Amino acid sequence: MKEMFLPLRIGATALEAQKIRMNTIASNIANVNSTKTPEGGPYKRKDVLFQSHLYNEYASGVNVAKVVEDNKPPRKVYDPSHPDADKSGYVSYPNINTTEEMVNLISASRAFEANLTLISSYKEMFMKVLDLAKS
Repeated sequence: MKEMFLPLRIGATALEAQKIRMNTIASNIANVNSTKTPEGGPYKRKDVLFQSHLYNEYASGVNVAKVVEDNKPPRKVYDPSHPDADKSGYVSYPNINTTEEMVNLISASRAFEANLTLISSYKEMFMKVLDLAKS
């Protein structure tokens, strides 16, 4: 009986993982111009690392292993009037490419939708099996 709900559990883990990925991407986009953080320096782009979670020999789900910071150097923009400019007049901006983040967001959104479709289809099939069992 437990195995009957495995596809739903797998789909649910994928939904949660993609939700975290979309929130992380949204945070990157929101902080594209954040030149100062509580830790000091500009915001650092974050990325989500996934890890498979084996349920049995045939099926695995996905979990978020961790959220990591990108180690690329910040973007330097010459703007001596900016309050966060260094002695040379350069401001360190986050290492975020908005176009790349939007592509990542679309990818995460489509993966989320695909997993919703999986859950919905499985639920529909399960309900048909129950209806057949009743008759």
